Amino acid sequence: MSAAAPQLARQDGLLARDSGLLWHPYASLDAGAHYAVTGADGVRLMLADESGTHEVIDGMASWWSMVHGYRNPVLDAAAHAQIDRFSHVMFGGLTHAPAVQLAERLVAMAPGELAHVFLADSGSISVEVALKLALQYQHARGHDTRRRFAALRGGYHGDTFAAMGVCDPVDGMHAAFAQPGREQVFLPRPPAARLTTEGQWESDAAELAEWEVAARKIAAAYMDELAGIICEPILQGAGGMFTYAPKALRILREIADEHDLLLIFDEIATGFGRTGALFASEWAQVAPDVMCVGKALTGGYLSLAAMLCTPKVARALGGPGPGSALLHGPTFMGNPLACAVANASLELLTGSADPRSASAPWRGQVSALEAALREALAPARVLSCVKEVRVLGGVGVIQLHDPVRVAEVTKAAVRRGAWVRPFRDLLYVMPPYVCTPGDLQVLGDALVLAVAEIHGN
Repeated sequence: MSAAAPQLARQDGLLARDSGLLWHPYASLDAGAHYAVTGADGVRLMLADESGTHEVIDGMASWWSMVHGYRNPVLDAAAHAQIDRFSHVMFGGLTHAPAVQLAERLVAMAPGELAHVFLADSGSISVEVALKLALQYQHARGHDTRRRFAALRGGYHGDTFAAMGVCDPVDGMHAAFAQPGREQVFLPRPPAARLTTEGQWESDAAELAEWEVAARKIAAAYMDELAGIICEPILQGAGGMFTYAPKALRILREIADEHDLLLIFDEIATGFGRTGALFASEWAQVAPDVMCVGKALTGGYLSLAAMLCTPKVARALGGPGPGSALLHGPTFMGNPLACAVANASLELLTGSADPRSASAPWRGQVSALEAALREALAPARVLSCVKEVRVLGGVGVIQLHDPVRVAEVTKAAVRRGAWVRPFRDLLYVMPPYVCTPGDLQVLGDALVLAVAEIHGN
């Protein structure tokens, strides 16, 4: 990596040129960026700002997607090989090997009877397609009044319009867009649960029983209006890195079956091993009717997502006439370059083993992440500003009593060699699976010391 690259970024005034020109996620136009990325390799980013250059471990895995690290030789080779063939072709009326192979892989990995695949170009779009499919399913069955969805409070499913509608309508990021949420029905958030080091889920049985009564009552009240139930299984990401008991998923499965609703699991953030199970729903041994995946699907290289459904759902749309078509078709649907890299990424995750076996590469990687994160973040528990420290699979969370002073904590962490993106009262990491114990110790030390410096001991 050229030592001149960071210097060049500063000389070019990249940060100043960015400000007011580009919007960044969930930020005002004049917010700009705090650092310029001048290189990336393995689990590290090279950042530049007015103070100089910084080599940092990416604790975010580029928003939870770059599970194999940057410049991974296997994924690089897959991308180069596909570019040498063709990088894109329309999917309307055409197909190609990378798309077919990817769909076959996903079906083989998926829980339950998920057997049909729609390739989308982002996680939010896969949720849009899932919701659209549920509406068409109910219409095909003669249930034209079923136009609404039940969702969990605290949930997040994307930033596009229908996806916003099933996000938390009050405490979520889309409270300003009230109209979409008014159409939906919201179940209370299940009570918190924690996975012990012995692999057992702990939650308050009385609170869970109370939640079950409320969820069943609400679903029964709106049964003739509901098309489906959607949730992030086990871990609500943007809703606060909140974990709840697997039993809640079993209850939602029972409610869906009782009222002939489709159960939709949003595994975009949780899929492909992040929580310590291949898919988070497997903690409950429950399979959905529809499932959305994304983020880690391509190892963070390209935007790609997928919606999977069961034969029961797909066949309801069967037969002649316009009602048989799933009415969605992105321009870059089934992009060959993204599909080729996704195939290589899934191969790295599973190797030649059964994807759920103890010898599948992802399982050893995530198990090692979990153990190292528990050790690395444990010192934060003695800080008076810290409310809780929790770890699930490849997710480590330090929750404060008060909101994080984001800009200050971020800079303090960068000075110590870690890139993080705090929000609300949370400082968390979801690092690449290929981090070493030493990398994770650096992350842990950076987070703990940054919190202590900015929020006090």
